[in-house]
Amino acid sequence: MLSVKSFPDLETERLTFRNVRKEDIDFIYQLFSNEKVCEFLYDEELFVSRNDAVEFVEWNAEPEEKGWNRWVLIAKNSSRPIGTCGYDSWDNTNNIAEIGYDLWHEHWGQGYMKEALVSAIESGFSNMGLNRINAFIALENVNSIKLLENLGFKQEGIYRDKHLFRGKYYDHYAFSLLKREW
Repeated sequence: MLSVKSFPDLETERLTFRNVRKEDIDFIYQLFSNEKVCEFLYDEELFVSRNDAVEFVEWNAEPEEKGWNRWVLIAKNSSRPIGTCGYDSWDNTNNIAEIGYDLWHEHWGQGYMKEALVSAIESGFSNMGLNRINAFIALENVNSIKLLENLGFKQEGIYRDKHLFRGKYYDHYAFSLLKREW
């Protein structure tokens, strides 16, 4: 009997997704050391060494065992990675998880992240058995807010002082999407 994977490789019209692995370390370092990409990511400091990326890849290794993942998004037209997305904070009892995502800035505004999130959301509801997907977005991140609203996420309010970053607390909008709304 084949077991169903919670975090399978995925494919869309323009992207392939695969769980992060060692060959992605240089890309992960480039992505999370870029100030523009990380402008609204208040949950972690910019990567300052390749070892930060190594730790990220190791943290996200073996997603089926750990219950969280990070897919690398690869553009089919270039076979190059352009971003990541994935799930964490999976509550198996209540079928809830949090989705996170990021995209290399040269690909912003081209519909890649919407395309990726549609597939990731479908996978969350079908492969993980989720009923609810949470997302937390920095108040200033207007483009990400518009993206989630466009996908049907509902803003539930403000999660106050969600992250302490460089000595300051940052509020985030709390969004959710329920399976029955999808």
